[in-house]
Formats: sequence, C-alpha cells, structure tokens
Amino acid sequence: MTLFILCSLSVLFAIWGFYNYLGYRAHRRKIKQTLKIKYGEASERKSFIVLLGDRFDQTKWAIPMKHKLQKANIPLAPSEFLGMMLVGGMAVAIFFNMVFDIRFPLNILIAIATVLVIYWMLFVIRRNKYIERLNGQLSEVCRLLAGSTRAGMTVNQGIDLVAREMSAPIGSEFRQLANELRLGVDFDRALRKLQERIPSRDFKLFVSTLLIQKKAGGNLYAVLDEMAHTLDERKVLEQTIKTMTAQEKYISYLLPIMPIFLLLMMNTITDGFLDPLWTLPGMILGGIFLIGTVISLLLVIKVTKIRV
Repeated sequence: MTLFILCSLSVLFAIWGFYNYLGYRAHRRKIKQTLKIKYGEASERKSFIVLLGDRFDQTKWAIPMKHKLQKANIPLAPSEFLGMMLVGGMAVAIFFNMVFDIRFPLNILIAIATVLVIYWMLFVIRRNKYIERLNGQLSEVCRLLAGSTRAGMTVNQGIDLVAREMSAPIGSEFRQLANELRLGVDFDRALRKLQERIPSRDFKLFVSTLLIQKKAGGNLYAVLDEMAHTLDERKVLEQTIKTMTAQEKYISYLLPIMPIFLLLMMNTITDGFLDPLWTLPGMILGGIFLIGTVISLLLVIKVTKIRV
C-alpha cells in the first residue's frame, strides 16, 4: 500500500513539474517576443563550427550540393549534410568495432562504403520521390488549366492560376514558369526549360500537348480533361502494381543482408572467423558472392519495375 501511494505521488509530482516547465517555457517565449519588439533582435553568438559551416556554404564547392539537396527536397545546408554524413560514418565505424569486433582499418573502410552507399541511395530515392510527387499533382494541374480555358482565360493566365493555387513542389515549379513568362520569355522556351527541370515522361507529354495545342489550336479543355482522367487511372494502376510487388522487393533487399549479418555475428562469437576471407580463395569467393548479390538484386528490381 505504501509503495502504491509513493508511486502515485511520484507520478503526480512528475505531471505537475512538467506542467510548470511548459508554463515557464511559454512565459519565457512571451518575454523574448516582448523584448524583441521593444529593443530589436539581438545578434546571437555562433560557435566556431557554425561559422566554419557558414563559410563553407558560401564557397563554390557547396553550390552544386545545395542545388542537389534542393532537388532531392532535403531541407539541409551543405555543411549540415556533410557534418551528418561524417558523424554517421564515425558512428558506423565505432558500432562495427564495438559490436562485431571489426578493428582498424577494416571498420573505417566499411564506414566509408556505408556512407557512400547511403549518400547515393538517399539522392536517388529522394529524387524519385520528388518526381513522383510532381507526377501525382499533374492531374490536378490539368484540371485547373482545363477549367481556366473553359472559363475563357488564356493559357498564361491558367499557368498563373496553377502557380497560386497548387502547393509545393509543383506550385514552386509553376511559379518559376509564370515569372519567366511575365519577364517576356518565349512560351515554347519556358515550357522546354520546365521539361528540362523535371525529367518525367508525364511532364514531357504534358508539355508536348500544350505546345501542339498552342501552335495547331483545338479544344484544349477536352484534351486536358482527358489527360487528367488518364493520369488518375494510371496512378491507381501504379499503386496496385506497387502493392502486388512490394513483398518481392523487400525480400530482395533482405536476402543480401542476412548472410553478411550472420558472418559478422559468427566473427563476434568465434575469434578470427573472417580471417580466411583475406586469403586468395576467400577473396575470390567473396567477390563472387558480391557480384552474384548485385546481379540478383538488379534482376529483381528490373522484373518488379513495371512501367505503366
């Protein structure tokens, strides 16, 4: 009974303390806003690492990475991204050393390989996700443009409407397109630049439709409305295919990991278990295993990747 009372009091005091802490934070935030309005925003002191990162972000080497991060929809500065990759590589090296007893320099090589693979896969996956989000919003763009043309608006006015109404990421792309058209850029050239920024088959079809209708004329509303219905049906079909092939994809990802994990676990249990891998027959077998794993993974991805 006494233990129950003490536990209940502890929980109540913990809740009361957390409530007071939230009140303190809200009061402090209110005081900061009042002082900021009255005296202006004070310049915050930055550490040496932050200043070094800001200086790196302004160099010519950081500009390509900055564009790459923006295209991949990763809200990080180049210095922050490189810092995360460096810390992650150090964590991987320490993890393999402490858990699987893999010592220097092999753990460093594994960490470097892991960071490079994650770096490549991250940009490829995020870039594909960015294009998928754009393709997913394209049907709504077609409906807005079709509705604007049916209401008597021009194509340029319809593009302005899409830029105002649509959310990111397609809204930002059409805002850039609308700004180029306002500055006097030729319609064909502006659409070609949009197509170059978005390497998608659906956008290529969309741009070609607008260009052909601009030159040859015709019922643009009917074409865009039909395209919107087609894109919606394709989206449903693609989702169905993804659902049906998801099991095979994940199995293909897990199968190469399982023997590697078993080797590392056996190396932890038995000292010198991986030593035969550094002999000539071991290197040959290891190379054959890696090549076969990569080929099987590529074949499964190729088979399960069905284009609609």
